[in-house]
Amino acid sequence: MKKIYLSLLLALVSFLPHVAQVQEAPEWQVKADNDNAAPQDEVTLTFTANIPQDWYMYSSDFDPDLGPMLTEFSFDPSGKFELFGEIIPVDPKKKYEEIWEGDVTYFTDKAEFQHKIKLIDKNPIISGRVIYQICSDVTGQCIPYETEFSINLSGEKAGAAANAANLSNSSGQPPLKELEPFTNTFEPVEEEKGWMGLMAFYLISFGAGLAALLTPCVFPMIPMTVTFFTKSSGSRSRGILHAAIYGVSIIAIYTLVGTVFALIFGAGFANFLSTHWFPNLLFFTIFVLFALSFFGLFEIRLPSKLVNNIDNQANKGGLAGIFFMAFTLVLVGFSCTGPIAGTILLEAASGQAIKPLIGMLGFSTAFAIPFTLFAIFPGWLSSLPKSGGWLNTVKVVLGFLELALALKFLSMVDQVYHWNLLDREIYLALWIVIFTLLGFYLLGKIIFPHEQKSDSTSISRILSAILVFSFVVYLIPGLFGAPLKALAGYLPPMSTHDFQLVNSEVSSKQGAVTTGCERAKYDDFLELPHGIKGYFDYEQALTCSKKQHKPIFIDFTGHGCVNCREMEAAVWSDPAVLKRLKEDYIVVALYVDEKTELPRKDWYISVYDKKIKKTIGAQNMDFMIQKLNANAQPYYTLVGDNEELLSPPRAYDLDVQEFVEFLDAGKANYDESLNKSAAEFL
Repeated sequence: MKKIYLSLLLALVSFLPHVAQVQEAPEWQVKADNDNAAPQDEVTLTFTANIPQDWYMYSSDFDPDLGPMLTEFSFDPSGKFELFGEIIPVDPKKKYEEIWEGDVTYFTDKAEFQHKIKLIDKNPIISGRVIYQICSDVTGQCIPYETEFSINLSGEKAGAAANAANLSNSSGQPPLKELEPFTNTFEPVEEEKGWMGLMAFYLISFGAGLAALLTPCVFPMIPMTVTFFTKSSGSRSRGILHAAIYGVSIIAIYTLVGTVFALIFGAGFANFLSTHWFPNLLFFTIFVLFALSFFGLFEIRLPSKLVNNIDNQANKGGLAGIFFMAFTLVLVGFSCTGPIAGTILLEAASGQAIKPLIGMLGFSTAFAIPFTLFAIFPGWLSSLPKSGGWLNTVKVVLGFLELALALKFLSMVDQVYHWNLLDREIYLALWIVIFTLLGFYLLGKIIFPHEQKSDSTSISRILSAILVFSFVVYLIPGLFGAPLKALAGYLPPMSTHDFQLVNSEVSSKQGAVTTGCERAKYDDFLELPHGIKGYFDYEQALTCSKKQHKPIFIDFTGHGCVNCREMEAAVWSDPAVLKRLKEDYIVVALYVDEKTELPRKDWYISVYDKKIKKTIGAQNMDFMIQKLNANAQPYYTLVGDNEELLSPPRAYDLDVQEFVEFLDAGKANYDESLNKSAAEFL
């Protein structure tokens, strides 16, 4: 038992999130299939990159206008070779991305590209650069990079390309001077961990555990098990101790399952889950089978031999016997608890690696608590309701919920392969029908073959039906294009809707802010969403902040950042968020992948990597790294007009209320600082 608990503890520690830091660029290598090629020979160059765990790299062979940043190779001019054709990605994966509304190709673990060249002269040095982007489904962020390469086909590796100082002299212009480090650097802070999202998942799992208790397979076992501990242990205190060990054993068993699930699939499984037809179709089938099982069509049972073997171990007594008694409960109740626990694990598979562990911990805690509490207070047993038809009602209700959740996975396959079977309005129509049928079932209008008709409807069933029908009424406007943001993670994208009467996507090409501030630079080709007026240059935003006496909202973003667009669509569009961004802050969007080259007078050599920063994007990325020691987007930072950090920065998180609280905290801290400065001045 000690070994089991120690393993769980170590697993939990290993999944703890880390402090925000700069994600190192993938390591690239370039090789030729013939290092000693002669003039007129054809040579194939192979470029490979090792991609960090839980990240993926976009390939080069999908529509460049779709949205994400393609991997692009550029070669330095040379008269010693010529290029044949285009760069060729080797076996990239393919998926449909909802936010871009199209198919993209990508690599995980390792990226490989090939390019053919023909030698014109001997001993050429082939150099250039790769511009690309990596993204993570775990952190919900993306990072653009530019990496230089060089290879000498005389057989000697040329190493890295010329250093920044040499590059600066290549144009014949005077060398650039290194800039001093940024002054008043932001204090390093921990990145938001998303613990509130994990806590919400824990509470949902806890509720699922309570629901599992109210099933015909488990509920009757509560008084039987508690009575056994209170009568067979010799004393009440010993019975309480054994019941506590029994409850802890249940938690350990389920949490161990979650740990094994997390270790096997890990956070990287989320990418596979979202891109491949097989797991989604499999999960759809499993959920439908779970629903049919709860409807009473059949029972999901474990092999009787396995159950009997575990039960025999329980009869040996002692601590080991108590543990195997808990194991027996888990196995015997599997026909009812298996679908619920399986639902939690499958839901967790599309999130962080720690979610299966958190989910099973919440589920098992709720599952184990009654056995311990009733052992401590056996008098409570008399207050338990009698087993009866209401237990079957719980199973049937869970069956309807399983059926609704199954559509989520079928929808993913539908979007990837463009079957157009589950467009948003069809999906919503099915949900409306499913929950309407659930409402009628609760009112006693639908009776399954294995149930007995009741002459009356209980108050609890009427109240439950009211809640279900209210949810149906909430869904109906979605048929006409209402966003239904509370269900954004479960519904197909708005782009699949055939008729939309609501269109909230408004962009602002005009970046000018309120009176007293200058017009925004780059507003002719950069934009902010939802009609927000702001800037695309930090210094301009800082100047306006001092004039308007408003804090700055820095949006570190990118053109090809999928989760930046999702945050804007799902969070920024919320009226409460949008009101605060428009009224309380000077908004500045710093695009880290903008390739517009600045005038040479604005170039500088970074003290971070000693490279020249020529473009808007390169300078914004350098600013982010030096100020915040971070380089992944989206990343939201609140700053006062004295460049003090007002609140810990936030990354990708679709919790609207958390984002509102983040903005309110920053504004409150800014106002407090402003009032303090005014008091000191007086």
